[in-house]
Amino acid sequence: MTRLWNQRALIVVGFLITVAAVSAAVWRYGYLQALDQLAQRGQADLDLASDRLTGQLQGFQEIAVLLADHPVLQALAIGRETAAAKAMLLAAADKTAALDILFVSPAGQVVASAHDATLQDVSQNAAFARAMHGAMGIDHGVKPPFDQRTFVFGAPSFAVGGGVIGVLMVAVDVDRLEDDWRGSNPAVFFTDRSGEVFISNRSELLFWTRPKGEAGLVPAAGRSPPFSSSFTGPHEVWQLGWGPYLPARALHLVKQLPVIGMTGEVLVDVAPARRLAGLQASAVAALCLAFGAMLFLATERRRTLAQANAVLESRVAKRTAALQDANVSLRREVSERRQAEAALQRAQADLVQAGKLSALGQMSAGLSHELNQPLMAIRSFAENGAQFLARGETQVAAANMGRISDLAERMARIIKNLRAFARQETRELTRVDIVAVIDTALELTAVRLRDDAVQVQWVPPSGPVWVHAGEVRLAQVMVNLITNAADAMEATQDRALTITLNTGDRISVDVADTGPGISAPEKIFDPFYSTKEVGAAEGMGLGLSISYGLVQSFDGNIRGANRPEGGAVFTVELDRWEGEKAA
Repeated sequence: MTRLWNQRALIVVGFLITVAAVSAAVWRYGYLQALDQLAQRGQADLDLASDRLTGQLQGFQEIAVLLADHPVLQALAIGRETAAAKAMLLAAADKTAALDILFVSPAGQVVASAHDATLQDVSQNAAFARAMHGAMGIDHGVKPPFDQRTFVFGAPSFAVGGGVIGVLMVAVDVDRLEDDWRGSNPAVFFTDRSGEVFISNRSELLFWTRPKGEAGLVPAAGRSPPFSSSFTGPHEVWQLGWGPYLPARALHLVKQLPVIGMTGEVLVDVAPARRLAGLQASAVAALCLAFGAMLFLATERRRTLAQANAVLESRVAKRTAALQDANVSLRREVSERRQAEAALQRAQADLVQAGKLSALGQMSAGLSHELNQPLMAIRSFAENGAQFLARGETQVAAANMGRISDLAERMARIIKNLRAFARQETRELTRVDIVAVIDTALELTAVRLRDDAVQVQWVPPSGPVWVHAGEVRLAQVMVNLITNAADAMEATQDRALTITLNTGDRISVDVADTGPGISAPEKIFDPFYSTKEVGAAEGMGLGLSISYGLVQSFDGNIRGANRPEGGAVFTVELDRWEGEKAA
């Protein structure tokens, strides 16, 4: 009898060890699968944060390129118009939220500054040194005269003969860049080539450094907190003791950002992955134990039935009761297994939904381009409205407030388009007043046209003209055509922009300028084709290509040609609204 019990104990122990091994294997497999999903989501978050930082910094870089060859700075380089240069630099710094804008002589001396920088010699600055070689320079750090974290861009200012006569340096306040995303999840930080954390949404990690040839980070001063690194499959997992706002275990992902000389890194909490793997392993263990219990009970039943054949009939009722108790236990175990499976399915559904929300966050990054022009117009109207109120011109200020309301409504429609896109739907074309669209485009570009002394010739009809299009996208096309015309006329003395509305079978709009014309008409709508110099603002060559695609989505047509009297003309053809055709 003792030998029989020993055999049964060995079988039970062996079965439990097997279940434990299978559960461990399932846990590791589920953990690796969950880490793969976390890695995809974390990489998307890192890409979004990296693109946002790079885009913000490149905006200041473009400002440096734009202002480097300003006529006022050209005059400043030869010792004239110092006051005008300082006023221009101060206005540019106020409008762009730059920390400071400096114009530096070839000797490294600060000639003019937006905020009266006290440092007079910047010849040792890396951005200045590179700009003096005719290339775009970039530097960062905590350096005088700002004594705070800054990015500095240096753009060379060229003389007519081609030599560098000075450097325009734009300083960017890194603290201001971090304000919008400080404390958000997950933890993201950016290290420079020396391994120092220079930008992060966790302020406690700033200025931590990475020991050469090692993983992890150590603080600039003080005792190093607990840290260890290991690999789970292809994934690097850090075990941290860096404070309450950082996960205890985190998936570490890296992205190189050569454009700004940084490396983006993200720490994603792996606790959800461990919980999901634990649920999967528990479910498998419950199934195995339930199956083993069933086998064990079946074996016991057969043995009990064999013994029952040799015992008295009186014991049959007792053994039947024992079997009934065993069935109740089995039902309870099956119920527990079903509950565990339901919990596992809910956890998997939560992970899938989290992946969808992360994808929506990536798609929303492209919204900034379409919202930029209404936002700038709102800012301009708000500033002008404040000035008119200060002068007591309440009617003009009220008109500005009305324009701000219209622009806010337009931005709401843009956001509605993004929601429709997120649902994989397309916006239907609607009835659009092209006269109002042209007026809006001229209104948005009025400051640019006025600053460039462009004479606008536009005589709108007495009433609306309805076309088949999308209002926001059609306004984008008209703004692109007007700004391209202004760019083309920068080097000409006679600057005239003529807009003509033709109301035939199809509605057509002609946008004509007095610039140098189109050198290659067959290429103007090709992506990345541009006649602007390398490094020039808005010289990516995508404006006309985007306009072409928008007009095609309206079932319209756009073409460009040279005018016999000089300059270029772009024609946009659109269908009339069906109600207008019937009328």
